[in-house]
Amino acid sequence: MTTQPLHGLLSADLSVATAGVTLFADALRQQAVPVTEAAWQPPMPGTEADLARVLADPRREAANAEAVRRMMAAGAELVDVRPAREALGLEKGTFLHAGPPIEFARASGPLKGALIGAMLLEGLADSAPDAEAKLEKGDGITLEPCHHRDAVGPMAGVISPSMWVYELRDEVHGNTSWCSLNEGLGKVLRYGAYGPEVIDRLHWMNATLGPILQQAVRARVDQGSAIDIKAIIAQMLQMGDEGHNRNRAGSLMLLRELLPTMITADAPSTDIAEAVRFSGANEHFFLNLGMPACKLATLAGQGIPGSSIVTTMARNGTDFGIRVSGTGDEWFTGPANTPEGLFLGSYGPEDANPDIGDSAITETGGIGGFAMAAAPAIVKFVGGDVPFALQATQTMYEITASEHTAFQIPILEFRGTPTGIDVAAVARTGILPQINTGMAGRVAGTGQVGAGLVNPPPRCFTQALSRLAELATP
Repeated sequence: MTTQPLHGLLSADLSVATAGVTLFADALRQQAVPVTEAAWQPPMPGTEADLARVLADPRREAANAEAVRRMMAAGAELVDVRPAREALGLEKGTFLHAGPPIEFARASGPLKGALIGAMLLEGLADSAPDAEAKLEKGDGITLEPCHHRDAVGPMAGVISPSMWVYELRDEVHGNTSWCSLNEGLGKVLRYGAYGPEVIDRLHWMNATLGPILQQAVRARVDQGSAIDIKAIIAQMLQMGDEGHNRNRAGSLMLLRELLPTMITADAPSTDIAEAVRFSGANEHFFLNLGMPACKLATLAGQGIPGSSIVTTMARNGTDFGIRVSGTGDEWFTGPANTPEGLFLGSYGPEDANPDIGDSAITETGGIGGFAMAAAPAIVKFVGGDVPFALQATQTMYEITASEHTAFQIPILEFRGTPTGIDVAAVARTGILPQINTGMAGRVAGTGQVGAGLVNPPPRCFTQALSRLAELATP
């Protein structure tokens, strides 16, 4: 290819826009011609026919607009705290887990560790080897994704019948979602640890923390002032949180709302003091409320024919799965990638398990990795730098259908967070969703080893696109 000199051919006030022709743009710059390059690249390989069919579906534009409208209109009030057996109808031997469906034989180390711990917590095994043997045999054991019951669970996401869960309600659309209580960081069940200290903490949470939180939340509801979790999310984004790996402001605001009714609960003062101390010392106390709030938003956008908006992103430590508004409850899966980031103590990349957890529901709802620009300090926890945090959010606008009307980013002139991941836009641009996440040790029983950044496998989106193409209206 050659480019001829353009001196004398272009007027002094003329500039040139190029797309995908870097050599041409460079040649123009060498001749002092102003050039604006548009970010462009071919669609994901092999998606051209499916992409053309989906983009031509006459329902898609209106369906996507309705999906994101419902997502942004969804409410999220904390209305109760109660045992999972009561809230979710969990029976003895039934365990919920993060991500798409999986059998115990294919489960990752942290998921196996969390299931072993849950067996011990429920009194279904006398030791870790006994629990593992019973899980492998499978008699009387049922494993089910949290999402199949409109619940979410961080990391391994295991919820067993005796565990207490938050209950959030979206009165706008009539939906309810649940999430377990947050244990804190380090050696905790959700990261696959199951030592005596883990089980003892869970017993305390069941016996003391859960009942105190229940009284506090129900008192607020009885007073006609249920805690608005969506409003806290909107405010925490103004205060340096992104809602996935940074929840400091959100946790403090939540505790401020709960304290007046926690301290008047019918419980020994020492128990109340310990519940307050535990909650206040846990920087991720709010995460387990932000997640079901985002789940309520995506539930509202689910089931719209012709819509290519993603309503679920979830990982079980082996597979990454997505679900899409226009394809119902069908899962589209691919191998989970391993996060890259910062490690605790002497841990390194070889210790990290592939991506795990339902917490990517935050990105699905428009926060987390999609709101990194609101929380530049997050890079100290997950890696990268401040320019990367800003770029991450700005890039996500390329693959989303709208900007959130309630969740806004100060540094971007209060622009709404990128909301409504569009499968077609992902396939067309090749840009994958940005996720902030914790890292669990790949060996069962290890616990947390770090935190970092990760993207879904492209296969999830190409599968979903293919299915949308099959369902497209000519």
